[in-house]
Amino acid sequence: MVSDHAAEPGTDALAAGGVLWRTGAAGRTSVALVHRPRYDDWSFPKGKLNWGETAPVAAVRELAEETGFLARLGRRLGEVRYPALEGMKVVYYWSARAVSGVFHPNAEVDELRWLELDAADQLLSYQRDREVLDRFRRLEPEPQPLLLVRHAKAGDSQTWRGDDNLRPLTDKGQLEADQLVVLLSLFGPTTVYSAPPVRCVQTVQPLARRLGTPVRPEPPLSEDGYWRDPDAGLARLLELGREPGTAVVCSQGGVIPDVVNRLTGIAEPPARKASTWVLGFSGDRVVSSDYYPSPNQPD
Repeated sequence: MVSDHAAEPGTDALAAGGVLWRTGAAGRTSVALVHRPRYDDWSFPKGKLNWGETAPVAAVRELAEETGFLARLGRRLGEVRYPALEGMKVVYYWSARAVSGVFHPNAEVDELRWLELDAADQLLSYQRDREVLDRFRRLEPEPQPLLLVRHAKAGDSQTWRGDDNLRPLTDKGQLEADQLVVLLSLFGPTTVYSAPPVRCVQTVQPLARRLGTPVRPEPPLSEDGYWRDPDAGLARLLELGREPGTAVVCSQGGVIPDVVNRLTGIAEPPARKASTWVLGFSGDRVVSSDYYPSPNQPD
């Protein structure tokens, strides 16, 4: 897991990019390689983070700037490290599906080629990029994503005197909910679900408003409902993972670690407030799992 907010100690440059892909008429996957005349090389599109920018946001922005294509993020493909003129460089990569766009030569890229995977492997200039392509190839085709979100910061349960299900977000929690819209939107969400507690619903309401869709209640994925019948709660999440599109599900800290552990085998998975797990489904199996900390509280 990497922080999406800051370079690691000893790192002089932090960048992000992606394996931009699409499916052709024959159902075969092709990826976009770009030629940079400054270096006379073929690589995946990428670029440095702007000040205050997170890595996934930078990846989508750089893909658009270098290729002209709007992209929807998928699973993480890890990072590569190599020495550059400015020092040690770390580049984080995502699988990124091309949604729409047209390439036009620009100041950094003068040519783009869509190539099937074997041909791309031959054209890439650097072994480090071939390793990224290999990571992409291992989970091709792209898994079906589901975004599992823990609610943002709510009022203190010890001082709240009413029904705990009515305990709302704090001002900080509302800010986190607004910031989550930026992160979650990168993955192309289409439907929004939430455990019934107000703090869960409020966490995903800004995203639902952006999408023009309702927040649909999911009692089996609240702490009360889940622990009455964990198998039923897990089965419901699997149903949502099989639905067309990309579901966002907001739940609680007493549910998410158990669900992620049962689906992935990860021991003691983190689930901080306003954090997100992106789970990649292939049928009823989770074949990829990426954790994103709170937008303003990186791990």
